[in-house]
Amino acid sequence: MNGRNISNNMVLVLAFAALVVLLLAACGGGGASGMTREPAQDECDATSVLENGVCRTFAARMDERIDTSFTEMGESVSLEVVLFRPLADGRYPTIVFHHGSTGNGSDPSLFGNTFTSKSLAFYFVERGWMVAFPQRRGRGKSNGLYDEGFKPDRSGYSCEQALALGGAVHALEDLDVITDWVRNRSDVDTTRLLVGGTSRGGILAVAHTAQRPDVYLAAINFVGGWIAEGCGDYRSINRTLFVDGAAFPGPSVWLYGEHDSFYSLPY
Repeated sequence: MNGRNISNNMVLVLAFAALVVLLLAACGGGGASGMTREPAQDECDATSVLENGVCRTFAARMDERIDTSFTEMGESVSLEVVLFRPLADGRYPTIVFHHGSTGNGSDPSLFGNTFTSKSLAFYFVERGWMVAFPQRRGRGKSNGLYDEGFKPDRSGYSCEQALALGGAVHALEDLDVITDWVRNRSDVDTTRLLVGGTSRGGILAVAHTAQRPDVYLAAINFVGGWIAEGCGDYRSINRTLFVDGAAFPGPSVWLYGEHDSFYSLPY
C-alpha cells in the first residue's frame, strides 16, 4: 500500500480478513493454517493457540499506559492499551481496535472490564500485524470518568441527541490521543495503519477516519452504532456520526448480522 492508493483487491482482502475474524469470534473457529485452532478459554493463555496438543505462543502481549493532557479533579488521566505484537522485533503494520459499550450502561461493574479479542489478535498477528486494544476514559484500567453520554442520573446511556453526541465527542477525543500514541511508537509502521471497532467502537472508527485521513488507510466496522435501534433519537444520533465519517476518502468494511438485538439489517 502506498499512501492513500488502495486497490480493489486490497478492499477485498480487508473484507475477507474482517469476515474471518467475525466468524472466529462467533464460532471459536479454526486457525490460519494446518491443525491450529482457536483454543477454549482454559486450554491456552491469551497469547497462545493449541497445535498438536501443545499451546504455541503466537504473540507478545504488552500492557501499556498512555499519558494524556486530560485532567479530572486535579488529577492527570492515563489510558490503558493492550498490545499483541509478533514475537520478532521490528516495525509492524498495526490495527487499532476500539471496544463497544456495556449494554445499556446500567451496570457500572462492567466498566472496569478490559476489552481484548483473542480471535482478532490471533488472526492479524499471524499475518504480521500488531493489534492495539485501547480502553477509553473510565473503561478497563484507564482512569478518569466514563462519560460517554449518560442520563443525568447516570442510570444508563441517554437516548437524547445532545447528551449522546456529547458522549461521542468525549470518546473521539480519546481516539485522537490514542492515535498519536500509536503513531509515535518505534515498532509501528505508520504507513500501514487500520482502525476498527465493535458496536460503539465501530461507529467511532468510521467517524474518526474522517478526522485523521492522513493516518488511517481504512476502517473495519463490526455492528457499529452509538445508540440501539428504537431508543429515542437513535436515527439522528447514529446518522450524524456515520455521515461525519463519510468524508473519509478511503474504504471501510461494515459487517452486520441477522437477528442482531441492537441494529437490524433493514435499519
